[in-house]
Amino acid sequence: MHRPAGFLSIILHAHLPYVRHPNTAECLEELWLMEAITETYIPLIEIMQGLLEDEVPFHLTMSITPTLASMLTDKFLQERYSQHIDKLCELAQKEVHRTRWHPQLQVMALRYLEQFQKARQVFEDCHHRLLDLFVELEQTGRLEILASAATHGYLPLLLVNPQAVEVQIALGIETYRQFFGKDPQGFWLPECGFASGIDNMLDAHSIRYIITDSHGILHAEPRPRYSVYAPVYTPTMVAVFGRDWESSTQVWSASEGYPGDFFYRDFYRDIGFDLDYEYVRPHLIAGMRGCTGIKYYRITGKGDHKEIYDPITAQQRAAEHAGNFMFNRELQIQYLAAKMDRPPLVVAPYDAELFGHWWYEGPQWLDYLFRNSASQQTVFGMITPSDYLRQYPSNQISMPSQSSWGNGGYHEVWLDGSNDWIYRHLHKAAERMVALANHYPTAEGDLERALHQAARELLLAQASDWAFIMKTGTMVEYARRRTQGHIASFTELYHQITENRIDVEWLTRLEQENNIFPWLDFRLYASDANKAAAAKAATVQ
Repeated sequence: MHRPAGFLSIILHAHLPYVRHPNTAECLEELWLMEAITETYIPLIEIMQGLLEDEVPFHLTMSITPTLASMLTDKFLQERYSQHIDKLCELAQKEVHRTRWHPQLQVMALRYLEQFQKARQVFEDCHHRLLDLFVELEQTGRLEILASAATHGYLPLLLVNPQAVEVQIALGIETYRQFFGKDPQGFWLPECGFASGIDNMLDAHSIRYIITDSHGILHAEPRPRYSVYAPVYTPTMVAVFGRDWESSTQVWSASEGYPGDFFYRDFYRDIGFDLDYEYVRPHLIAGMRGCTGIKYYRITGKGDHKEIYDPITAQQRAAEHAGNFMFNRELQIQYLAAKMDRPPLVVAPYDAELFGHWWYEGPQWLDYLFRNSASQQTVFGMITPSDYLRQYPSNQISMPSQSSWGNGGYHEVWLDGSNDWIYRHLHKAAERMVALANHYPTAEGDLERALHQAARELLLAQASDWAFIMKTGTMVEYARRRTQGHIASFTELYHQITENRIDVEWLTRLEQENNIFPWLDFRLYASDANKAAAAKAATVQ
């Protein structure tokens, strides 16, 4: 049997913040999930199913965060998606008719109609439970799914209250067990945010490995002998894999990487902006101009002029770019293998939503990469981090530095003048939540319900997404409203609990709106002694 010179690990991070608004007829932000299902998650599922059917020996690692998994299994959001994809199919049908005298546009109109109809069929065939398809794919051994923090809290900045980080981790792992029926091997650190102490908490939950950005490994102490091309162990024996900068930049960078190719589809030229308002209005969220997913133009160049998109040429470019990526990894791994005493590992993590949503041809590129790597080269093999550890369990002990994969490499995306105001509220709420859990360890009835919901509100406020959005300036008002709303709800619950005046009607409405983690036990925030007392009381009852 041929032994490759090294390995490549493709890792996709699938995450969206928890957005669920049953009290509104239409919600613009729910479109984030709808677009990702149609343009990213279903195409990825179809690619993996096709690779399995053709017996292509691929290996892919993928995180599915607790918030995303919760939304994919939420019946309300499933119904919202069903309505959304029906409207998309109707719009595509209209476009096929409208473009009948424009052959170039109609080629794409027909492709969109086929894509949307296929997405609807996949969604119906799995009885609206897309997560089940990922579970089935993992059971084949070709896909490995990672756990992650409960609401994608940016852990280094929550460490002011270690129990807040512990709960993010513990609840994330418990949610993984609920959805996937097993213990996770790896854990995706939100935003790849690492700081000393987080590894101790992960080790306590038997997590075997995590991913950090390149400099988290390069600045580790002592300096790693093999840079990012072999994992290191923290002193608690959690393995840490570092992101390879070269392979990452080739894919995610719009300026230097493949997605910016002038023949690829332009993300921003959408008929939701281009066509007559009255024509597209029935297919817009709340009547606001925005993306529909139907786009007819290619990037063309850096100016405003755009040429019509040619899917055949774009597909050829995706094949060429997959070949280029494979060739570069061959050269890279051959060079590294000559200097290491073990096969080098190139770790290439990306946001899953890049593939299909932001980079329309991304799923095609990934498909070509897996197929070509299996049939056209023998230098490297595809592998998951856990499989690499099984084959090469002896690695250097070194402590990674604080780091993230955000702009600047550290914490500045989630802590600057646009969003720093949130932390005094998050830290105070976490302090209060710990106090509540320790004061009421044996709570029951409405008091217990209120404590559970207080924990939910705190967790939802801690999501890293809100600080990120404030920093990038995209949907700032929504991010501020979500942060303030969850903190306000937590604070009101805190006062109702401590003043013994729980408003059951209001609490019920809050539970129905923010219903994530039905298995959440507020006692996660309690000290070990109080947890033991609560467990003993429950046993006696």
